[in-house]
Amino acid sequence: MSNRTTRGILERLKNGVVQGAEGYVFELERRGYIKAGPYVPEVVLDFPEAVKELHREFLRAGSEVMVALTYYAHREKLKDVGRENDLELMNRQAVRLANEVAREGDALVAGNICNTWAYDPHNAQESSRVVRAMYEEQLRWAVEEGIDFVISETNDYLGEALIALEVIKQLKLPAMVTLASVQQSQTRDGYDYVEACRILADHGADIVGLNCDRGPETMLPIIENIRSAVSCYVAAQPVPYKTNAQYPTFESLRTNNGEQAFPLLLEPFLCNRFEMAAFAQKAQAMGVNYVGICCGGAPHYVRAMAEALGRTVPASKYSPAMELHPVLGSDVEEKHKGFLADWKS
Repeated sequence: MSNRTTRGILERLKNGVVQGAEGYVFELERRGYIKAGPYVPEVVLDFPEAVKELHREFLRAGSEVMVALTYYAHREKLKDVGRENDLELMNRQAVRLANEVAREGDALVAGNICNTWAYDPHNAQESSRVVRAMYEEQLRWAVEEGIDFVISETNDYLGEALIALEVIKQLKLPAMVTLASVQQSQTRDGYDYVEACRILADHGADIVGLNCDRGPETMLPIIENIRSAVSCYVAAQPVPYKTNAQYPTFESLRTNNGEQAFPLLLEPFLCNRFEMAAFAQKAQAMGVNYVGICCGGAPHYVRAMAEALGRTVPASKYSPAMELHPVLGSDVEEKHKGFLADWKS
């Protein structure tokens, strides 16, 4: 276990909201270090300083958790780019980088496992063995390098999420298990999202909830129902995109000419920092315990969310001061405050 901090994830959650930050893969793709399509985090080995810099920016912006960049760093995905021989090194290096930056502040390190695309509910017994082996090796390396808890995320299947949870609990680590919500109302193996979270909680998950796929507007209603259904901690990590009732996920968003926006044409749908700040406040008022951001996330969002939660973070030194702008002045800042109030209502 990491000896960097004496305050673990459960203690922090007991004392108030914990802020997380993800979206590493999307942000590093935008910076030119990850290939869109396979989205394998080769950057961990090829450009480790780029990973450390993004960790550092999230830390300065207010994230209390450095998530090891092992999303899609499993056997199935590494085969796609011919790097299956780098599996162990990539996983170990990702945790080392997260630990190195976490020591620069009072941050936790989360091991990370995710959807594998190997789980098949129609062949659950055989595919479960494959998935379990993938999770066991990834987390064995993560524990040896030093982590504080594990995030199992973007789970399309409850069955796969339960395998992840079992592996985490065998390691006696706190478990945060969050579901993808691509489908309208249920997991790919047919469980309502609220019921799936209740089952995960009943099986010992310390934190349950949703991550990715949905923006604040379409994620929060489901989160509110999850919060009412479980007694454990609840996490919400939406994407910062303007999803809506017609297009509830960022995969479903369409451009003006009807073209699918995901994943390379999403910029016109980005939320602004005030919308993400308002999301953080709404989530907190709703009783969400772990407030974060997923694909599309960037440091300016994280800082805005932290400040909306009443925090002053290192990056707050450079928060906007529009009254000092020679042309725009404080009128712009007042308009922005009005926008924020309207969105929250």
